Amino acid sequence: MSAPDYENKKPRGEGGDLALDTDLGWAIRMVGAAFRRVATDSVADLPGGARGYLVLVALASGEPPSQLALAKEVSLDRTVMTYLLDDLEAHELITRRPDPRDRRARQVLLTDTGRARLKHVRRSLAAAEARLLTDLGDQDAEQLRTLLARVAQTAQRESLTPEEAEC
Repeated sequence: MSAPDYENKKPRGEGGDLALDTDLGWAIRMVGAAFRRVATDSVADLPGGARGYLVLVALASGEPPSQLALAKEVSLDRTVMTYLLDDLEAHELITRRPDPRDRRARQVLLTDTGRARLKHVRRSLAAAEARLLTDLGDQDAEQLRTLLARVAQTAQRESLTPEEAEC
């Protein structure tokens, strides 16, 4: 039995022929576009769509952050974040309160309604993701998620200005 085609290809820079199916930029673009298509319907009923979803996910994963910390975590401009939080709060998905450690800052909390909506959206999104990853086995899909998360963390860290990195 022979190895799959992708295992037989020479790494880039070793004289191998250039082709779209070995180009990282092309792959990221195709996957990104496909993900947006399959995921859009899953998050469409949330205020802010995909941005609103990311905020709810970030809030579900730990201690209530300040608005500024949340904006940095999900890589949104703080002005955009304020308008998005206003909308999420109007739909009773989040609430804000003064931070007990710094009364000038506002903590953002996920409400029970927000948690329930997130659970529903997450199920719908998981089905969309499964369609996109249909050609991968469970282990490969998990490895892809892990590797992409690591690359995303590097990308987020590298996008910070030197002043922001010191904070």
